[in-house]
Amino acid sequence: MVEGVRTSPRGSGGTGTEPAETSLMQRVAAGDEQAFADLYDVVAGPVWGVVNRVVRNGTFAEEVTQEVLVEVWRTAARFKPGKGSTLAWVLTIAHRRAVDRVRSHQAALDRDDRAGRLDFRRPFDEVAESTITNLEQQRVRQCLSALTDLQRESVVLAYYNGYTYPEVAEVLDTAPGTVKTRIRDGLIRLRDCLGVGQ
Repeated sequence: MVEGVRTSPRGSGGTGTEPAETSLMQRVAAGDEQAFADLYDVVAGPVWGVVNRVVRNGTFAEEVTQEVLVEVWRTAARFKPGKGSTLAWVLTIAHRRAVDRVRSHQAALDRDDRAGRLDFRRPFDEVAESTITNLEQQRVRQCLSALTDLQRESVVLAYYNGYTYPEVAEVLDTAPGTVKTRIRDGLIRLRDCLGVGQ
């Protein structure tokens, strides 16, 4: 079980604490990291459940869940309380991200299949795409180097080596809750470094 992600939803109809969740979301929109940590604990389980039902792959579900929570952090100001509950808004993001991941994965499989049938060099647009991807990866590596050693180790183990939270905790001989905090804080710093959503 992944700490903070594979938790059971607190009710399919909502958490029953919407005013508190709305307040948390407003504080997150103002950049309150503790409010984000509290909101993370409330919504991570339901998000993982929605995502996993769509992607049907535990590893993808963990990755997409983290992407959703980063998106919640950076777009919290867009939440409009009058248009629905906090959880419904977050789960809408989760469903959209999960569908995007399935489509992206299928498109990659289709590209690989087409490439496997070709016996000549890739077209120019694929070469250009590969170059852009390499530049983006260099930028991510630079931002990773700006993290603390503990944050970087946790993020690299989880997202580059595919370790689950408990596995990261075991490798680093650290409590799973501490690993979750390191990864969450590392993701926030990466977002700020990369200028995502700015």
